[in-house]
Amino acid sequence: QVQLVESGGGLVQAGGSLRLSCAASRITFRLYAMAWYRQAPGKQRDLVADITTGGSTKYADSVKDRFTISRDNAKNTVYLQMNSLKPEDTAVYYCAADLLRLTTTPGSWGQGTQVTVSS
Repeated sequence: QVQLVESGGGLVQAGGSLRLSCAASRITFRLYAMAWYRQAPGKQRDLVADITTGGSTKYADSVKDRFTISRDNAKNTVYLQMNSLKPEDTAVYYCAADLLRLTTTPGSWGQGTQVTVSS
């Protein structure tokens, strides 16, 4: 069973930065496509960024040029570097994983980490 554990969330002022981490276990990490989603109160869960097994990345328009997703296969960890944070980035951020290719409904999820951006 895949285990994903997020960390790095917190409270930050607008314009600040945070780096989220997601440590994976019980999987051959390099074979998994990884993604970060977020869910704000009263809203649906949205895809923020994803990274393929080969390292290709995609971003939601709302975070392009501010967020960077990366992975370290030696550490079984995926990261989300978030810069120039805005109050509208406030949400619970979730890590997700799918074997080989990300689907619209990933098979594995972390428990989430809260990010709050104050104005």
